[in-house]
Amino acid sequence: MSKILARAFEAARELPAEMQDELGGILLRLMGEETEEDVYELTPEEEADLDEALAEVERGELATDEEVRAVLAKYRL
Repeated sequence: MSKILARAFEAARELPAEMQDELGGILLRLMGEETEEDVYELTPEEEADLDEALAEVERGELATDEEVRAVLAKYRL
């Protein structure tokens, strides 16, 4: 193990368990491994919003090119 990684692990041992879990998850994701936290559960409100958005797409209720440009210009993207 490198000195830097060993130092990081030593510092992480002093953190609360919740922060240690978060750091562990970040490290695993950087290494290409999925963790339990990688699955996001939608709230009922989020699920309803998603269902409505999909229904709008099916009905063809999409933003025009001009509306998209206006939003991008507003946020300078």
